[in-house]
Amino acid sequence: MPIKTASELQTTNVEITADFWRRYRELVVKEVLPYQWQVMNDQANISISVDPQNNGQDKNSHAVANLKIAAGQMTGHHYGFPFQDTDVYKWLEAAAYSFNYHPNADLRTITDNLVDLIADAQDDDGYLSTYFQIDAPERKFKWLQQSHELYTMGHYIEAGVAYYQATGNHKALAIATRMADCIDRNFGLTDGKIPGYDGHPEIELALARLYEVTQDQKYLDLAHYFLTQRGQNPDFFDQQIAKDGDSDDRDIIPGMREPDLTYFLAAEPIKDQKVPQGHAVRVVYLCTGMAYVARYTGDQDLLAACHRFWDDLVKRQMYVTGSIGATTSGEALTYDYDLPNDTMYGETCAAVGMAFFARQMLHLDAKAEYADVLEKELFNGALSGMSLDGKHFFYVNPLEADPKASRLNPGKSHVLTHRADWFGCACCPANLARLITSVDQYLYTVTDQQTILSHQFIANRATFNNGVEIDQTNHFPWAGDIHYTVTVPQGLTTKLGLRIPGWSPNFTLKVNGKDVDPTVDHGFVYLTLTADTTIDLTLDMTVKFMQANNRVSADYGQVAVQRGPIVYAAEEADNPAPLWQYRVDPSVAPTYQYDKKLLNGVGIVTVAATKPASDASDAPLYQPLQLANDMATKLKLIPYYAWANRENGQMRVWFHR
Repeated sequence: MPIKTASELQTTNVEITADFWRRYRELVVKEVLPYQWQVMNDQANISISVDPQNNGQDKNSHAVANLKIAAGQMTGHHYGFPFQDTDVYKWLEAAAYSFNYHPNADLRTITDNLVDLIADAQDDDGYLSTYFQIDAPERKFKWLQQSHELYTMGHYIEAGVAYYQATGNHKALAIATRMADCIDRNFGLTDGKIPGYDGHPEIELALARLYEVTQDQKYLDLAHYFLTQRGQNPDFFDQQIAKDGDSDDRDIIPGMREPDLTYFLAAEPIKDQKVPQGHAVRVVYLCTGMAYVARYTGDQDLLAACHRFWDDLVKRQMYVTGSIGATTSGEALTYDYDLPNDTMYGETCAAVGMAFFARQMLHLDAKAEYADVLEKELFNGALSGMSLDGKHFFYVNPLEADPKASRLNPGKSHVLTHRADWFGCACCPANLARLITSVDQYLYTVTDQQTILSHQFIANRATFNNGVEIDQTNHFPWAGDIHYTVTVPQGLTTKLGLRIPGWSPNFTLKVNGKDVDPTVDHGFVYLTLTADTTIDLTLDMTVKFMQANNRVSADYGQVAVQRGPIVYAAEEADNPAPLWQYRVDPSVAPTYQYDKKLLNGVGIVTVAATKPASDASDAPLYQPLQLANDMATKLKLIPYYAWANRENGQMRVWFHR
């Protein structure tokens, strides 16, 4: 496999014109970023979500204050998790992307000043992790299982690269390179260096991004080192802990010594790991780094691991919404086909990370399955993590919820039925914000053969540096009529690949008004264009009843409802509870209508169903089987991403049939 470099054919500008995504992107600028900035500066009157895992509960974040203390602008101790800095860094990255479509002088002043603050907080040698700088300078890089130091600096490197690219601010990039140089001096297999890696992957993908913008080979080499060294010495973490002082009061994060090495993806080298196991976000961040580095180095072991992990995640450990992470214990994956709906975790960050992974896989292989999953995350798994007002968030994204169960059953207490103001461990809100503000970067992929893959049906106007212009218009995801106007400079030949989604095997295609019957190659149809061209792709938007693999016990004998990329859910706000009593009849054609007044405009699906009269409260708990005498009724469904934006109540995605 030849080493790949950044393609010469790239987009120079992508303007999102889709009403659906423009609303979300403007919401981030007008509501999300200002709100999160207030929270991180302890200026918002908020209620931190009560977390049964005790992931920090307080009315304040202190994330900016920690940086000010490290910079000598304030006095005090560090507050929060050792990775508290990353809330600020992901916010800065989201703000950077927003400047590409919504310049904002006031926000730019805030972010420039923030970059100055971060520069002041950084040590002379490039190190920056405020917990250790403020309260434990003698323990730098000495407890990597828990410290999140490289994870934290990785998130700044991503932010610094994004900010430099958006604004030209060289200081932001210089902070990132000094940081990476510090890490390079401290880690490796030569004498005097640390032969290890962070317990939480992130630095690997961050260094690949830094390599892209600087073209400095040492950053790619360092990313490759972290990936290939992982798991080589299964005793590495324990050896560090023993040397630093093996006692509970030395823990940086209480309880973090309890998980075994599979939780950290460090039980064996990546090349020997057969399936992804452990903490779900760690898994997808590692996978993103593997795909990134494999693309540029041609490492066959990493490439094989990418495909191996992808297949297991998508075919055996992913929910119908794209969420991953079956258990609250360790926020982790469990085993193949273990997909409970009411006790699941489905962390927002994990869905965002799956979008990162899918994007990188598209750079490796022109296969529509990667774009299908990316789309699934964008419209379902990730998007559900934020309320329609942009000020409330889900950490956990269940497929079945009941306020009473969450309140009274400790095993379901992690499942919220209304989004929270904020979290003690606030990784998700800013992670989703940076995905939404950068979604323009997820619409096209250019292959080594200089083919433009248009794989997301998000209306846009794109310009490529060879002069090709693409104007895509549609009313997606509510309608499946996708129109392209492609402008091709005189004398140029370009190849365009259009994705045919897995949910639409039936489609029609017209080129310049004439029907064509193209071959579908790995989910794409390819057109060779030599002049200006109009293309009309019509996708099948019929409502579909979905069933799970029959190895998934939680969904056996049940159906979910999907239209286009949107997965639907029933809420108690529209349907009398209890929702688990409904039996859906797939033999009756569902109805669909678009309601522009409901939930900022959504498509509504109504399906035929039956429901029994509820037993009386004094009826026997158990009794001999009786013939069902269910009453015919209707079940109203809304898009899953929009649930929990009205009155509190039950929600359900899977229904008995």
